[in-house]
Amino acid sequence: MTRANVREPVNVVKAHRQTEGAGFIVRRPIPTMGLPLVDPFLLIDEMGPSVYGPGQAIGAPDHPHRGFETVTYMLDGEFEHEDSAGHHGIIRAGDVQWMTAGAGIVHSEMPSSTIRYEGGRVHGFQIWVNLPARLKMTRPRYQGVPSDRIPTASTDDGLVHVRVIAGEALGVSAVIDTHTPIVFQDWTVHAGGDVTTGVPADHQALVYVFEGQVRVGNGDAVLREGEMAILGQGDQVRLRGVEGDERPGRMLLLAGVPLAEPVARYGPFVMNTRDELIQAFRDYESGKMGEITRTAEWR
Repeated sequence: MTRANVREPVNVVKAHRQTEGAGFIVRRPIPTMGLPLVDPFLLIDEMGPSVYGPGQAIGAPDHPHRGFETVTYMLDGEFEHEDSAGHHGIIRAGDVQWMTAGAGIVHSEMPSSTIRYEGGRVHGFQIWVNLPARLKMTRPRYQGVPSDRIPTASTDDGLVHVRVIAGEALGVSAVIDTHTPIVFQDWTVHAGGDVTTGVPADHQALVYVFEGQVRVGNGDAVLREGEMAILGQGDQVRLRGVEGDERPGRMLLLAGVPLAEPVARYGPFVMNTRDELIQAFRDYESGKMGEITRTAEWR
């Protein structure tokens, strides 16, 4: 490792809080005022952490998507998901749902019946990954990976751990297949921990800290909970724990090849032109994206 190829933070953004879906609270670093996206990432929503009482939990009822991918990563709690392609199931702590909306799908994510009736803690992420123009109208695809199938690794000293959702790190590779090159990793760094991981030079990279704090790069700057750093050029990312901090830092490392294409977005649709957006709304309103068919057994 040399100082020259380690990526350094070039912009630090503080996430803001807002409501989404039926009114649940998210912490959102992008999009924000002046930063509509970090190509190819369109949105990062940290859901919670929230602790619900019986009957209080809310989620995101039926809504359409077209032109991009949604990635749901649960840390605590459970969500029931359903879509117009007939997929349904429960996303539990540590699970990942990587859904390619493509040409269009109607989608629902709600707290599980257990959380709705009994209450509980809910914490997780939904991240939107853009698709290139050539894949905007691809066939919808669903990949659900349970927690025990997410590859994990640690440094020899045990001070750094990673869950590899997409990409490669510490000698392990993800099981999820992505349409474009993507890095999506959940890192935990304890005080005294120091790790450098490769990220291809043609990727745009960012780090979002959601617990504790961490040093990113070779400098002394500390990234704290709720802060996201966009990283500069290089092919290595260095993460270090903060000395004297009993609480480890936990963060997402995200990276991808920028699409460098026009982005036309409104609500649940992300296309390349205004005309394509208008067509997306027409197709949804006419029923071409289907609807969620529910059964008594499932609900």
